[in-house]
Amino acid sequence: MSGELLDRRAFVKTVAASATVVALAGCAGNEDNGNGVDPGNGGGEDEDGNGNGDQPPEPDYGDWFDDVENYDGTADLRGEDTVDVAVGAGSDGLLFDPAAIRVDPGTTVVFEWTGEGGGHNVAEVDDVFESETVDEAGHTFEYTFEDEGVFQYECTPHVALGMKGAVVVGDD
Repeated sequence: MSGELLDRRAFVKTVAASATVVALAGCAGNEDNGNGVDPGNGGGEDEDGNGNGDQPPEPDYGDWFDDVENYDGTADLRGEDTVDVAVGAGSDGLLFDPAAIRVDPGTTVVFEWTGEGGGHNVAEVDDVFESETVDEAGHTFEYTFEDEGVFQYECTPHVALGMKGAVVVGDD
């Protein structure tokens, strides 16, 4: 009987250890950022051994996104000819969604107004582009990004409320 009890204890310990490993493995995956885009880490190691695979490093935006409630990383949308960004997103209509995107040179970004949150514009901080201020749902403003770099933009009327975004072109 004591041999049978010892076998049961060993079995229970093995099952418990296996369950722990399986549970921890599920915690290691990437999570969706809420807009259907997985910012991910690219998986695997690259030439530098930093573990981000084919994903370029996250740009250093400084404090640009400190007060932007929906910023959770740069959505990698390379490979797309056209990318959409909502203007007037969020529960109060005071966000761009996604807040930060990465695209290839030659990609056209279409900013589309939701009609929420009042009048908005899209103004690049170094005056590369600027739309008119509009509050009409369905209005669009397009800009084709030819040059590589980081382009930070804002809604001028709502910048103090954290309505800011960025487009990263290329691998910068």
